[in-house]
Amino acid sequence: MKGSIAILAGGGPAPGINSVISSVAKVFLKDGYRIIGLHEGYKTLFTDNPNIMEIDFAMADRIHTQGGSALIMSRHKPKDQDFNTGFFVKNDVKLLVTIGGDDTASTANRISKFLAANNIKIQNIHVPKTIDNDLPLPDGIPTFGFQSAKQEGVRLATTVYEDARTSGNWFVVSAMGREAGHLAFGIGAACHYPMIIIPEMFNKVEVTFDRILRLILSSMIKRKILGISYGVAIISEGVFHFMTEAEILSTKITFTYDDHGHPELGNVSKAHIFNLLIQEKLKELQLNIKSRPVELGYELRCVQPIAFDMLYCALMGIGVKVLFDQGLTGCMVVSGPNGDISPLYLKDVEDANGKVKPRLVNMEGQKSKMVFNDSLQYIQPSDYEAAKKYVSDPENYDFKKILNW
Repeated sequence: MKGSIAILAGGGPAPGINSVISSVAKVFLKDGYRIIGLHEGYKTLFTDNPNIMEIDFAMADRIHTQGGSALIMSRHKPKDQDFNTGFFVKNDVKLLVTIGGDDTASTANRISKFLAANNIKIQNIHVPKTIDNDLPLPDGIPTFGFQSAKQEGVRLATTVYEDARTSGNWFVVSAMGREAGHLAFGIGAACHYPMIIIPEMFNKVEVTFDRILRLILSSMIKRKILGISYGVAIISEGVFHFMTEAEILSTKITFTYDDHGHPELGNVSKAHIFNLLIQEKLKELQLNIKSRPVELGYELRCVQPIAFDMLYCALMGIGVKVLFDQGLTGCMVVSGPNGDISPLYLKDVEDANGKVKPRLVNMEGQKSKMVFNDSLQYIQPSDYEAAKKYVSDPENYDFKKILNW
């Protein structure tokens, strides 16, 4: 036995986690290593009784195509003072493989620095996972799980659009995305939704409910002008992360609160909040438009990975072995468009506090400009006269004026 390879998964689920675990396990088992899976992410890694399981070939082979994660996940973030070398020394660990998003990567970065400072020769390689697609990989390379989650989101969003067309109503859809709007943008653009709202749009103004509601209304009015009675607006939940707490509380929605007194947004449907507010505004404007809320969230995270992610995750899992054999550590494994494996060092993508910086939707890219300028439907100056049939101040619902573009 050459030693052990430890694998953990942190954060929330994403399609393809099991494909990564499977591929890492198989390639190292073949080379004579022991594979240890750590349950609950980092939660017990530095305790006296880490929650571990042995991963053999039969298990690795069985889970490759499955959604979810064979390793229980956790968002636990250990403090620097919790770090110790006990688990690594006791189990003769040669490599710690971490699977996760920005928080998991940031913690992996801290652990790498700790091990190096203590002259512990254990490599650490991170596999970038998140349906939010917000890790700073090279341009055009997705985080694994994003494409599968987007595919399922599009499947559901297409039926929502068909319901809107069939019933002559509007739907307000909310999609996951903590700080970045990749998922909402990808789903909305694929489905030809008339309005897509993501935090990156607000690059020249503050994010407020008033602006979000006016963007939705802009699309509703434009469609009325076009003689279209239905539609869907999709909003990234990430907009909440750029609002002040006072702005969030101004909704008068009843929240539960965390230990620090902050509203727990995870306990409420964001689509429900936006739909209630838009209904109030529609009544105020005396516009006869019905809307209903739809939340696209947890049902996207554990679907079976599509072929793209199964192969992508397999390449990254094998790529971990490639980087390990090169003696690399403190890096993310990157599989390029042609499957070429390369390292992306965590120290090169961290901010001043050691946290990995998120990758946002590029509002200056051609794809974004085509969608926002040509695919969406909203009020422009040429619509002002026709829009006066529905609102007295159509310039207040001008898409580009709302955003100060």
